[in-house]
Amino acid sequence: NSVEKNAAMRALGVALIEHGEDFQEAREHALQIAAERGAHMVPSFHTDLLRGVSTYWWEFFRAVPQLDVVYVPIGQGSGACSAIAAKRALGHRARVVGVVSSHATTYADSIAAGHVVESPVTTQLADGMACRVADQGALDILMPHLDHTVQVSDDEVAAAMRHLFADTHNVAEGAGAAALAAALQERGQLQGQVVGLALTGGNVDASVLA
Repeated sequence: NSVEKNAAMRALGVALIEHGEDFQEAREHALQIAAERGAHMVPSFHTDLLRGVSTYWWEFFRAVPQLDVVYVPIGQGSGACSAIAAKRALGHRARVVGVVSSHATTYADSIAAGHVVESPVTTQLADGMACRVADQGALDILMPHLDHTVQVSDDEVAAAMRHLFADTHNVAEGAGAAALAAALQERGQLQGQVVGLALTGGNVDASVLA
C-alpha cells in the first residue's frame, strides 16, 4: 500500500478508504460498500480494461515483429490477458510468459490445478502482484495460452528494480520490474532470442526505492 500513491489520489479529491491486509480484503470490502450504497464497483479485471491495455501490446508486437518471447507480470491478469489478445489478433508468434511473485502464487497454483486456488500473500515489495485469489475470467484466458509461468522472489524483484534504474534510469515498482526479474532468472534459456519486457508501473515510494 503506497503512501505516496495514496497521497496523490487524495490530492485529486479521492475519498480513499484503506482496508485489510491485502488486495483481496480491500476488494471484498469495496464490493460490500458498493452493495450497501447501490454503487458500481469497477473491477480490476474487466473487458473494457483489457481493450485498453491491449493497445500497448498491439503497438509492441507490431513494432517488434521479430519478438520470440514476452514476459508479463500477473496481478489480477489484465496485462497478461491483453498480451494474449493482441498476439492472437495479430497472429504474432511470440510466446507469452506470465510472471508471479513467489510470495503470491494464486495464479501459478490455479493454472497448475486447473481451477482457482487461494494462496497466501507475503510479498513485501511486489504489491501489484499481491493477489490472494485468482480471477476465473482471467484464468480462462491464461490457462490455454500462456507458455508457462515464472515465480520471482522479492530479492530478485529488488535486483531488477536496481538494474532498471541504474541501466535505463527508469523507475519501476515491484510488479513493474518483475518481467525483468523473470527474464534474468531464465536468461540461460534465452540466448539468441528477441525478448520483450513490460515495465508496467512506477508506483514506488522513495523510501522503498532507496
